[in-house]
Amino acid sequence: MSEPILEASNLSKNFNGFHAVNNVSLRIEQGTIHALIGANGAGKTTCFNLLSKFLAPSSGRIRLKGRDITRFRPDRVARLGLVRSFQLSAVFASLTALENVGLALQRRRGESFDFWRSTRKLDDNRARAEELLDAVGLADDHHTLAAELPYGRKRALELATTLGKDPEVMLLDEPTAGMATEDVGHITRLIREVARGRTVVMVEHNLGVVSELCDRITVLARGEILVEGDYDTVARDERVIESYIGGGGHA
Repeated sequence: MSEPILEASNLSKNFNGFHAVNNVSLRIEQGTIHALIGANGAGKTTCFNLLSKFLAPSSGRIRLKGRDITRFRPDRVARLGLVRSFQLSAVFASLTALENVGLALQRRRGESFDFWRSTRKLDDNRARAEELLDAVGLADDHHTLAAELPYGRKRALELATTLGKDPEVMLLDEPTAGMATEDVGHITRLIREVARGRTVVMVEHNLGVVSELCDRITVLARGEILVEGDYDTVARDERVIESYIGGGGHA
């Protein structure tokens, strides 16, 4: 078996005696799309926050490309190529789409956030920023304020800013949450496109999206791994069916 690009070993997180994640081990293979799903309260969001280093584990280890990153800060792992999005859109509402992506490009290259004092640095990144916006279907919105973008296009902008950090591993937190059906299809196609040559880990509530995109699925229940495999394997598992019925049917 090849070395995983991202690996969690016996990962646990306790909150005042409550085991939100309990002894979870994951192998995320390079170049795959891997989903974490489960009913409400299953521990998937906590697990996702542990992998992205927004929470410190109570115990266990996390490795990125074979390197132990368990105690690293989120900004440090981002520079190593692991970048996450958020369930709520995380763009600067008062900046244009182009400025948002330009800012992400500056941060990836280790430059300061002072481009609003001079347009030179933004101009240096303009061609790449325009390319990223075009790639996510925002060719006509370069100079539109993020606050003025419809929700689905705002999520596409967030995807562009994530790509601007040049990730090897993208962690996507419910990328289709709250979207209309037509936007879900658009974002699903975008994720498939941007996943080429990258590894994607996603928490996703929409099982149609999971079945269409994901190579491997880990189902969590009460903070532990219930079952893991491809979509057909997990969809047929009686424990998964029971978990979803008992949890209200939400991933």
